[in-house]
Amino acid sequence: MEKRLIYASTSVQLIIAASVLTYTSARAQSSVTLYGLLDAGISYVNNTGGQHQYSFADGVYTGNRWGMIGSEDLGGGLKAVFNLESGFTLGTGKALGGGAAFSRRAYVGLSDSRLGAVTMGLQYDFINDFVAMYNVSGDVTGYGSHQGDYDRMGTDRLPNAVKYVSPTFYGITFGGMYSFSNVTGNFYDGSGWSAGIRYSNKPLTIGLAYTRLNGPTTDPYAKLGVKNFLGVPVATVNPVTGVVTDPYSSGNFRLDYSGALVLGGVYELGKARIMANVTQTTLKHNGVSSNLRTGEVGTIYNLTPALQGVVGYQYTTFEHQHWNQFAAGLTYNLSKTTFVYGGFDYLRASSGVNPVIGGHFAPSTSNNQLDARIAMLHKF
Repeated sequence: MEKRLIYASTSVQLIIAASVLTYTSARAQSSVTLYGLLDAGISYVNNTGGQHQYSFADGVYTGNRWGMIGSEDLGGGLKAVFNLESGFTLGTGKALGGGAAFSRRAYVGLSDSRLGAVTMGLQYDFINDFVAMYNVSGDVTGYGSHQGDYDRMGTDRLPNAVKYVSPTFYGITFGGMYSFSNVTGNFYDGSGWSAGIRYSNKPLTIGLAYTRLNGPTTDPYAKLGVKNFLGVPVATVNPVTGVVTDPYSSGNFRLDYSGALVLGGVYELGKARIMANVTQTTLKHNGVSSNLRTGEVGTIYNLTPALQGVVGYQYTTFEHQHWNQFAAGLTYNLSKTTFVYGGFDYLRASSGVNPVIGGHFAPSTSNNQLDARIAMLHKF
């Protein structure tokens, strides 16, 4: 599922953690929790740039991380809150996000039990908070997010953001946030905003969210496998050798803006959780715009108290092209904090499109791609 500066060494991280624990013991009205997620396994893909591949892969089902979350009671229902979260690769131990100390999340703010919470920093948008969990295909191998993740169902963040989340009233929670560009003389490029609302009253939970990015850049061929995008050639194929040339491989295709509107929910029916979502993402470049639309449905079914089956199907259309993606797998809980999982994703696209599952591989040289994965995940 899913998408920052300064290196932090392991020794520095341990010093920080020790200091936090000392501070916590000294101040009874404060609380700090150290947590993390570790995901690792073996993956296979049948056609990534014309070759099959077996590989060790980590941070697929969910990104590997360690973090600290805490609060201080200020009285009268008011609290100071913070969250720092760092991403890394388990295979090499290297930091992600350009080596940033806290590339996944970094914010501080105030929370009031009656008025809600205001936080500032690097934070998830409301598509992540209210709808992304209904990307049921992503619960199979972790690869099965929506095409190109242009609708941000792969759990994405906004930097330099100020965010408000309301308390829950009769099952309804809402919020909004603004992300500053922080570019001198250019208030627009790199800025964005997000808003959303969720209703939860079991067995039904439903969410609606919108996120807009101003002036983002992308690599359309690597994301979707298309050769033309918003009226612009974005990849060419040598008719003799079959070699693909991607002039935007550095991700420098600039959009005027992208705007993703997402609706999704879950209905709990006995042993099954039935999930569905629909998304529409408007992509605009030099005055030309098109809509990328996805519909997805699936279920997570408890075969036994420890064993779950997961099935998901999604259909995507964009500029007279379409993608069909199917995913299926199993998850077995070894404990409350550890599980093993395995499954596959199969993607088939229109003729002339070189599909790529979730943007995780190189585009296929045919009109289909298949991956499979077996792995484990541990939470602490």
